[in-house]
Amino acid sequence: MSAAQRNAVAELLRVSPVADELGRRFARAGHELHLVGGSVRDALLGRLGEDLDFATDAHPDQTLRLLKGWAEATWETGREFGTIGAQRGGLRLEITTFRAESYDHVSRNPVVEYGTSLVDDLRRRDFTVNAMAVSLPGHEFTDPYGGLDDLAERVIRTPGTPAESFGDDPLRMLRAARFAAQLGFTVHPAVKDAMREMAADLDRITAERIRDEFTKLLCGADPVTGLRLLVETGLADRFLPELSGLRLEIDEHAQHKDVYEHTLTVVNNAIRLEGDSGCDFVLRMAALMHDVGKPATKAVGPDGRVSFHHHEVVGARLTKQRMKALRYPKDVISQVTTLVGLHLRFYGYGRGEWTDSAVRRYVTDAGDLLPRLHKLTRSDCTTRNRRKAAQLAADYDALEARIARLQAEEDLARVRPDLDGNAIMELLGIPPGPIVGRAWRHLKELRLERGPLSREEAEAELLRWAREQGVIDG
Repeated sequence: MSAAQRNAVAELLRVSPVADELGRRFARAGHELHLVGGSVRDALLGRLGEDLDFATDAHPDQTLRLLKGWAEATWETGREFGTIGAQRGGLRLEITTFRAESYDHVSRNPVVEYGTSLVDDLRRRDFTVNAMAVSLPGHEFTDPYGGLDDLAERVIRTPGTPAESFGDDPLRMLRAARFAAQLGFTVHPAVKDAMREMAADLDRITAERIRDEFTKLLCGADPVTGLRLLVETGLADRFLPELSGLRLEIDEHAQHKDVYEHTLTVVNNAIRLEGDSGCDFVLRMAALMHDVGKPATKAVGPDGRVSFHHHEVVGARLTKQRMKALRYPKDVISQVTTLVGLHLRFYGYGRGEWTDSAVRRYVTDAGDLLPRLHKLTRSDCTTRNRRKAAQLAADYDALEARIARLQAEEDLARVRPDLDGNAIMELLGIPPGPIVGRAWRHLKELRLERGPLSREEAEAELLRWAREQGVIDG
């Protein structure tokens, strides 16, 4: 296998003129250049993309000189870490000077020191499967830490001791869980033990770096595997304690659904409903967080039954706080929290209690998130009772059909009052101000409640409201 895979890498590079061209430029200048890390791993897995990582003994200034006149573009955003970026032939290249990088175990940023040895550079990398290199243009394969064997066995192991690796950069613990989610690899027991023992070291890492790594994990092919690792090792407690908190204690007098396992099932269900468009982070995050309000709202009634009243409201608030702490963009936070807050709204529809007004509000409150809300609500049905599951699915089918009918009749996506602000001011004879806004909101509520009104009906309702509010004389 290893010989065949080495040949595959060599063949890949042979038909990739950009990499060999760059290697020859460095060699003529007396420098080494190697394809390294994830690029070698992905090439061996047959999934190499358009981003290539290289390592060299040349320093950034020397790398820039060698790229001049050859690269279509260069950038220096990673220069403080010894990295120069370039673009050539549709490929994005990152060329990094050999490093002897370590953390000072106090600050949140690495201390970068340039190294002189490829083997030493590979040793400081996170995992053995990322500690392989192929020289350019010679195509010599370097694997001092058994990365090829670990790749074949699909295991995540560190080049040195796990404690040494995680001590240098605690984010690597989270990255181990991310690779398990993305690649379907198993974390070596010694690595898992170190993750558990050193979980508190993750507190040294900035929220932004944790956010980016967690986002990649959740968008992996099998995020549930990664999420389980976070909980089992205690890493989740450091930045997402709400996830661990879902493991509610079940006693013999208050049996209820295992919320933690239910949540992981909902995440998997949501992924199946994504379609072919790739990861929908907003949907996956909403699925993960939809029940985080349950621990705080758990109550046991006189009959021994467990309830979680208004857990969707509490959950939306907790979700907003957590995502804000992780520095997610405001629009992403808003979308996820809206879905968490709405995920229970559907229940009760099957009892025939919903009027057309309730359907309009459901659609209006969801807005552009309605397709995701459909998927989240369907994903939330995890009952093993086939009859109940079939009834819930049929009820939601009926709701979607009803929404489609009302949308066709009323264009629910753009529900607006039947009179705009100008018409309100003209009819009431008032200038712009707060009263116009109050009148507009009243007419919108009326529109949601009764559906479209004629112009005459809308004007009559506005005048009636204005008299009741003392805006105009009776």
